[in-house]
Amino acid sequence: MRESIQHELIIELVQQIRRSNKKMGGKKLYHILETDIHGIDASMGRDKFFDLLRSRGLLVHRRRKYAITTQSQHWYRVYQNRMLDFKASRPHQAWVCDITYVRVRKGFVYLFLITDAYSRKIVGWELSNSLGLAGAIQALKRALKQCPSSNGLIPHSDRGFQYCSHEYVNILKARGIKISMSEAGNCYENAMAERVNGILKGEYGLEDTYRDEKEARQAVKEGINAYNEQRPHWSLGLQIPAKVHTAA
Repeated sequence: MRESIQHELIIELVQQIRRSNKKMGGKKLYHILETDIHGIDASMGRDKFFDLLRSRGLLVHRRRKYAITTQSQHWYRVYQNRMLDFKASRPHQAWVCDITYVRVRKGFVYLFLITDAYSRKIVGWELSNSLGLAGAIQALKRALKQCPSSNGLIPHSDRGFQYCSHEYVNILKARGIKISMSEAGNCYENAMAERVNGILKGEYGLEDTYRDEKEARQAVKEGINAYNEQRPHWSLGLQIPAKVHTAA
């Protein structure tokens, strides 16, 4: 009986986190809840915790999906890759930019994302019903508003026409910002952006199909907020992006 009560208390803690982090994995849950778990059941280690999640159907099984959102057949100038041997040492030193799709009943809407390479915080985003230039520019403007100084900033993207367009490039050049782009056809060079896309879809429900753009926008807003403010990140030593971003 006592063990049953302990398990119910632990499951309630898990469900509290999962309300805003729908598919957070077991390792991160254990990291966040370890002190509370041991306060409830001192004998529960990570393996026993995983067994409990498994018995309640609460382990997360990842689904991998791929879609092409890059349209690189254009006549705009492309730029060299400045990120091959670069490692950011502070916020707003390098950004990674990418586009992913979100399903709605009548098709797709497109999520333009800009992520800080140092803190992994999403600093700019826009949801658009088109792959056109407007979404990329709006995401860029949001990111620039958060950037106290663009000195030394390098935004990195693929060679999609949105990022090569005169309008987008001119916004960056007007601020003296150097531009970086991945090599043609090499998706691995923008792996950080792809990883963030996967987290938003796999853990925050953005792989679901939404009723319309309005509902999708609300889901994106909630997912990005939870990712930035609550989710421990392995590449940050299980720190939270927003805290790393402001502490630096």
